[in-house]
Amino acid sequence: MKYNPDFDVDSVLDALRIINEKYKEGSQEDEALRIAAVALLYIRENRKLDDYRDFFRSFYTPAIDSITVSQTFSSREEADAWLASGKAQEGELVRVAGQGFQVIPMRQGTGLTLLRTPLPEELMKKYPPDTE
Repeated sequence: MKYNPDFDVDSVLDALRIINEKYKEGSQEDEALRIAAVALLYIRENRKLDDYRDFFRSFYTPAIDSITVSQTFSSREEADAWLASGKAQEGELVRVAGQGFQVIPMRQGTGLTLLRTPLPEELMKKYPPDTE
């Protein structure tokens, strides 16, 4: 299930209230729901909702969704020219002719090279998720 990082606080508070009605006042569930509701109110009242949304997004975003390709090249020669230009940063993930590579230091410590690192879409083609 995808979570909505731009959730409406009032809708969430209303849902918590509706859920809370099912539990006896003073119960463990009642206390937990009240704490969650007050935490949301505190965040909103102290103008920290944008910060919380960023945290929420990072907490629920699957790691695969946070992988970003910094450059795309049609050929290895084009990618090698970019590496030689000095613009590449160690750790960057790039796409070369549809395949993923990560920028790494050369063993001799004299520059950068590319290490084959399959991109998420490559892995999904090779290992499709189980649909059952």
